[in-house]
Amino acid sequence: MSLTSALNTAQSIFNNTGTQSSVVSNNISNSSNSDYVRRQAMITTSLNGAQVVTISRAQEDALMRQWLKASAQDSGQQTLLSGLTDLKSIMGGNDYETSPATYLSTFQEKLQAFRTSPSSTIAAQSAVTAAQDVANSLNNASKSVQAVRQGADKEIGTQVSTLNTLLTQFKTANDAVKSATATGGNANDALDERDKILKQISSIVGVNAVDRTNGDMALYTTDGTVVFDTIPRTVTFVAQDTYTAQTKGNGVYIDGVLLASGTGSTTSSQGSLQSLLQVRDDIAPTFQAQLDEIAKSLVSMFSESDGGTPATTAPGLFVWKTSAGVDGDVPTTPDVIAGISATISVNTAVITNQGGDPMKLRDGSITGLTNLNTNNSSGFSDNLDALYTKMNTAQTFSSDAGLSSNVNILSYASNSLGWLEQYRSDATTASENTSAALSRSTEAYSNETGVNLDEELTLLLDIEQSYKAATKILNAVDEMLKSLLDIAS
Repeated sequence: MSLTSALNTAQSIFNNTGTQSSVVSNNISNSSNSDYVRRQAMITTSLNGAQVVTISRAQEDALMRQWLKASAQDSGQQTLLSGLTDLKSIMGGNDYETSPATYLSTFQEKLQAFRTSPSSTIAAQSAVTAAQDVANSLNNASKSVQAVRQGADKEIGTQVSTLNTLLTQFKTANDAVKSATATGGNANDALDERDKILKQISSIVGVNAVDRTNGDMALYTTDGTVVFDTIPRTVTFVAQDTYTAQTKGNGVYIDGVLLASGTGSTTSSQGSLQSLLQVRDDIAPTFQAQLDEIAKSLVSMFSESDGGTPATTAPGLFVWKTSAGVDGDVPTTPDVIAGISATISVNTAVITNQGGDPMKLRDGSITGLTNLNTNNSSGFSDNLDALYTKMNTAQTFSSDAGLSSNVNILSYASNSLGWLEQYRSDATTASENTSAALSRSTEAYSNETGVNLDEELTLLLDIEQSYKAATKILNAVDEMLKSLLDIAS
């Protein structure tokens, strides 16, 4: 080997180790960055010696696609579970102490006590107070259910705005990747940025990423709707200011195509948006319908009639307001009356502090249509007995509320809680599964693309040895040149 060749070899080693150590140092500094993909300096050997030809990126497309799918599923499932947990909190703690079912049970007990002591004003007042608690619990539950819907609607608006921003950022990153790829530049940083944004997009709406020529990428929803193709497609949504049981939420449109909501406790949602739609438009309205069926049944059950032919009836102990704000009649429709649970209340004719007489409940004279206690007997209990029996009699409830109809009102209220708890329990199990799947996908992806500090430090030691070898060559050449100069002199 000539001295010139030796010097060229040393110079090549210095150049290579400089680049390698820079890459390794960058890896180490980003070891805690989950959005960073490990780099490696690729060296090739030719007649001109060894040299770094490229800095490769340890990207695993198959694992990335699997991670995006797991992330979208977990985001959807966790969002659904959060909405169900919010609905459960409306009913109180684990014992559902503020639920209509709890207050209905107490009301039945007070009604039983009143029918046992029909002459007791205290028993009468206790029964009326318990009835007020039932009405208030239905009012509060209905209000809270609509608050959950409105909260979901607001979050949908926030996420749609975020998604549009992310898609704009994705275009910038995608253009940077295409530009670097076309000019033979280093696209690694742009690829990291694009993948980072893609991960955030997938948590909002599940997407399939399609690689195209020149480093380009297009995004589609799982049902084929274009989300990004050269330019971001617009995601639109109009939020509602307030929510009542009659309010229908607006849809989310991606490139003019309606985004479907999720279904089932193990939700079909891909991303949080579909689960928010599911909570707002499916689960919460179904639970609202169950509350409305309880309220409708109470109004009908405790209504009063003059006994004529045809009979004239009117709401008795429980009254309600229509959506127009006027007093409602005794319900006769088999369908759900949307929002009746929000307006049900106890008739002021039996509320003492509003000038009423609680004994009218005993006599069946709340509406003034009739007085069943014609002898004004203090021991009269026929009407109370009949009302108590009605509470234990199976009734027909609307199938639109998603529950069995041939049960009494207390069982129906309990079944409503059971429906919500079963839905939440199944969603909890599913969330544990999706969380585990995401964890496994994250681990697999990280193992292939993440930075292993032990490996990087070992590689750094190897680079150091190469550098030392180059210095030895340089020192040897230096000694040989000195010897030549000494001989020449």
